[in-house]
Formats: sequence, C-alpha cells, structure tokens
Amino acid sequence: MTSLAVAGTDAVASACEASLFQPLRLRGLEVRNRLWLSPMCQYSAVDGLAGDWHLAHLGDRASGGWGLLFTEATAVAPEGRISAGDTGIWNAAQATAWQRVVDFVHARGAPIALQLAHAGRKASLAAPWSDSEGSVPPERGGWVARSVSAEPVPGLAAPVALEADEIPHIVDAFAEAAARGVFAGFDAIEILAGHGFLLHSFLSPLTNHRTDRHGVAHRSRLLEEVVVAVRGTIPAHVPLLVRVSATDWLAGGVSIAETVVLARRLAALGVDLVDVSTGGLLPADIPVGPGYQVGAARRIREQAGVPTAAVGLVSDARDADRIVRSASADAVLIGRAALRDPYFALRAAHELGVDAEWQPQYARGAWS
Repeated sequence: MTSLAVAGTDAVASACEASLFQPLRLRGLEVRNRLWLSPMCQYSAVDGLAGDWHLAHLGDRASGGWGLLFTEATAVAPEGRISAGDTGIWNAAQATAWQRVVDFVHARGAPIALQLAHAGRKASLAAPWSDSEGSVPPERGGWVARSVSAEPVPGLAAPVALEADEIPHIVDAFAEAAARGVFAGFDAIEILAGHGFLLHSFLSPLTNHRTDRHGVAHRSRLLEEVVVAVRGTIPAHVPLLVRVSATDWLAGGVSIAETVVLARRLAALGVDLVDVSTGGLLPADIPVGPGYQVGAARRIREQAGVPTAAVGLVSDARDADRIVRSASADAVLIGRAALRDPYFALRAAHELGVDAEWQPQYARGAWS
C-alpha cells in the first residue's frame, strides 16, 4: 500500500485544484474545509446518553476550525455498544441528549456527523482505563455479544450467532437510529462498517462462514441493506457516508480490490463518501506509520469514482494538504493529534497561510 510520503509530490500538489482549506459539497451540506475530526470513543456515557463530557469534548473542537466533526461510534442498539460507556441513539432520550450537543456545535459554526455503529462480537468490553480487561460478563454488568457467528475475537468472550430472522431487526435499528439523528439535527450520517465490528464481520470471508442469504456468498448484502434503509429514511439533502476497513491485512481477508468494487456499489445506492480505514478484524502485521492508509483511499477514489476521506496517524498540516492536493482523498480525518490539540485545524490554517475564523472569545490568541 502506498505510504503518505509517496502518495503525492509537491509537483503533483501544485497541479491539483483542491486544497485542504477549500470547501467540499456533499449533497446539501457545504463543508468549509477538508480537515475533519475523526470519530473517537470516549467511554463516558451513562445509559447511552451523551452528557457534559461529550458537550465539552465536541464543543471545544467545534471552536477549533474543523470542517466537519464526527461523533464517536454511537450504538444503534444496547447490545451494539462496544462498552457500557458508549453513546447510543436507540431511543428518544438519547436523541434529545445529542440534540443539546449538536446545537452547541452548530452555535460554534461547525457541522457534525453522527457515526452509527453496532459492535457485533466486539461488544461488552471494559473501558480502556478500567481495572479489568477484555469482555465484561453479564454478571458484572455486561451482556452477551451477537455477531455473524459464534466465533470470538481472540481473547474475548464468544458471541452468539445472529439468527436469520434477527438480521432484519439490525437493518431496522440502523434506519431508526438515523431518523433519530436527523431529529437531533445532525448534518450527515456515517455507517461504521470497519474495524472488526458487526458489518465488517459480515463483509470479511475470514469471519463470515454463514450459508444463508447473508452468508459468505453474499457478504456485502447486510451492509447494502443497511445503506438502502438509512438512505431511504434520511432526507435527500443529508449526506450519507460509510467507514470501511479497506483491507484486513491478512491473506484470505478483505482486499483493497474487493473494497473498490464494494465502493462502486455503495455509491450507486446513495453513499456520498467512503471513509477509508483498514484492519481491526483480527491481529495482523500492519505497517503502521504516518499516512499508512492513504494509498487505499487514493485507489478507491480513483478506481471506484467515489469521494474518499483518508485517516491514520496524520499529524502534520502540510502532509494533510498534500493528501488533498495530490487527489489521494477529498478530506483528511485527524484523531490522536486532535486529542492533543483541539485547535489543530486553526493551527494548520496558520501554517498553510490561510485565513481562519476564530471564536471571538479566543481571537486574541490567534497566531500573527
């Protein structure tokens, strides 16, 4: 896979029309720039409700100049949470709690997308900083995970295989959650179909050994059904995005070539942008480094003809700008660097010589 350093050169960059701080239109949403805040789990919700932590976390970054913010992976069902501290949107109270956060983000001048998720066999885990590790059993406040099969992630508790008649309820849960997201005022909806969670486990031949209509011969069917249901639920002007793991980094797993074909189908079903990550299904030898997933985003963009976003240890403004200028991706998502610096996007604009709008309360702190 192409690394960030090879994905584009300065010569290519200078010839490309798009740049990091040019707007991007997705259906009825015009995003002011292409530097976006990646979804990042906070493990800080109670009963799935977004609370003060989420208001402070996302509200602070809404003041930081980002083009588009994403929520953490937000569960469409109680059993679809990664941990008991995950946010959810499977009921009206959770939608109302999110509305408070969305309104505050909008008041700072930023749009926000809702990432919908079902953890599948990676559900009912302990928070990363808790005293325990791995799966939390029901007797300690956890629950039994449900997934494509009863095969566990190494080191985690075995899930229960979903029955064929349960799968339509999963599709409905995504669609209903998307409708609640629109009610809460979210500007875009993203479906999480990577990182070893439920939809990814159906997509990969390493985990999908079913023989029914959602089985190994029809691995993309569940994701496609979810996309159709969500697209048919949300208004036409609301963009729909899908995050994928473009490769499992394992022999016999999902490949980039296969994801190119999938991306074409998703675009035909109404997906506006593919958010390109990799891995997460099973332990793998991954050459992790700055921009290590950019090559996948570029290949999907070029060969599937669909807009993409790139993510993965990008922490330098000029590198992010080169990704966009070289047409490797249409947007760049920043995660860990945004935890260190909520105002990364404002600093990036300064480093690239671009005017950026500061919150008036903070304008005295702008770089000169």
